[in-house]
Amino acid sequence: MYRFLLTPRWWGINVFVVLAIPFCVFMGSWQLGRFEDRVQDHESAKEQAEEQRGARGRDAGARPLDALLPVDKETSGELATATGRYGEQLLVPDRELGDKRGFYVLTLLRTDSGKSLPVVRGWLPGDASAAKAPAAPKGEVTVKGALQASESPGSNGVSAAGGLPKGQLGAISSASLVNLVRDDVYDAWVTLDKGDSGMKAVPATAPNNTGLDLKAFQNLGYTGEWFVFAGFVVFMWFRLFRREAEVARDARLGLAP
Repeated sequence: MYRFLLTPRWWGINVFVVLAIPFCVFMGSWQLGRFEDRVQDHESAKEQAEEQRGARGRDAGARPLDALLPVDKETSGELATATGRYGEQLLVPDRELGDKRGFYVLTLLRTDSGKSLPVVRGWLPGDASAAKAPAAPKGEVTVKGALQASESPGSNGVSAAGGLPKGQLGAISSASLVNLVRDDVYDAWVTLDKGDSGMKAVPATAPNNTGLDLKAFQNLGYTGEWFVFAGFVVFMWFRLFRREAEVARDARLGLAP
């Protein structure tokens, strides 16, 4: 009755099923592992942020900027210091702080190395306006703040909209600044631990790909999809098998048309 399983057609179906099910299970397990890694990174980032806040409360010393570059998961959020003179100032609109909409005041700090460091001196409420933004201090200054990696448009609340007015910046990154300023810019930026000139300090954010963001839940969704695919393969094999067995039975009983 089940001799049809020995036909070339069913050999191909069976080989496909035998290979497809382990592949789906493997891919589902891999996606689940990616989700668990992101959860672990998120927890580690939270612990690191708590440690850094505690260190700031104890007035712990910051490290020189060059000692923390390039920015990675370990150095993102670390307190960095840099010395130089403030230069060109830009505004970063549509940034929220404490559920209020406002803008960052970003000023380039030209260091002794000749490169400029983007420094977010603080946050102000309302629409971005150069008239509202306090002027940067004159002369040589030493800044201290949390080191941050370049932003990516469309992630972590960063606007991906273009066509901003002159003097405004969508994402804080060297790639964005290269088209706006002549300076050679660091591929990093600093947010001051204390807001300058009465502005509110901008808190440091977790490094990219460490939070429970959309990508993390995409991994979780893909996990479910792969396991569903594995179940679907088994279901379709059983359905085809039952239909073929019924056809064979009907043929054996002389009921087939």
